[in-house]
Amino acid sequence: MSIAVQSLKKEYGQQTAVNNISFSVNQGEIVGFLGPNGAGKSTTMKILTGYLQPDGGKALIAGIDVTQNPIATKSRIGYLPESNPLYYDMYVREYLQFMAEIHGIADKNNRINAVISQVGLSPESHKKIGQLSKGYKQRVGLAAALIHDPEVLILDEPTTGLDPNQIIEIREVIRSLGAKKTILFSTHILQEVEAVCNRVIIINKGNIIADSNLKDLQAHHSKPVIRVQFKEALEAQWLERTITSLKVLRKLSTHEWELEAADPAEAKKQLLSLSVEQNLNIVSLQSSDQSLEDVFRSLTNS
Repeated sequence: MSIAVQSLKKEYGQQTAVNNISFSVNQGEIVGFLGPNGAGKSTTMKILTGYLQPDGGKALIAGIDVTQNPIATKSRIGYLPESNPLYYDMYVREYLQFMAEIHGIADKNNRINAVISQVGLSPESHKKIGQLSKGYKQRVGLAAALIHDPEVLILDEPTTGLDPNQIIEIREVIRSLGAKKTILFSTHILQEVEAVCNRVIIINKGNIIADSNLKDLQAHHSKPVIRVQFKEALEAQWLERTITSLKVLRKLSTHEWELEAADPAEAKKQLLSLSVEQNLNIVSLQSSDQSLEDVFRSLTNS
């Protein structure tokens, strides 16, 4: 296993940030590490990368304990922290050469050219880092994390602050890297997880509350959802009172509702009957499973 976490614990004073969690990630897996703010994601990642010491348990990279042999584990990890600290006065190639020298890479120029191409930095590689857009700064951070060709990548909010086009570009880079490397990354953009990850770990209040592939997670936790749009404006209380088998999940507009029903087919029949009895006009009526966002909200709010 490339990453192994065993009964890991971290406390800040009287607050438990990470509460005896365990999980593992194998080579070739891209795992989304999800949770609300303050759930323990960044703390876990900082322990894995050697920036924090745990108060209990173990964190291993390629079978090596990060606290017992930090140099060996760090040589196997590429880390892109959320803050992405960069030297803005340095040129892109100058900065990557500096990072290559820190890692003791012999053939620096060829390796720098390789990572520049790998992360799509070529058009901007002649510039100072401070002149780059946020998207290209993220690419520089990713290139620095890759410069020593690590087997494990740990990415903390790699697309924070990027525009939609930049998010897609970084997403494609991560997906391509996942073919050969182990990737653990946190994000609040759940569409990214659905597009990139083959597995999800959800942490909440320091505890692992879900760990499975996306299909199993949604199949196990998702509930059927009905989306109905009326021509008329209605109230949630009236809908729930009139059809007791329905639960209003959210109001999409004054005319459109997202409803939860144990039996979607029966609920659709009741909605159609209601429209006839009350002289209402249904514009659209469809059922689907809950999205990953819905599942996430359900798990972390309970």
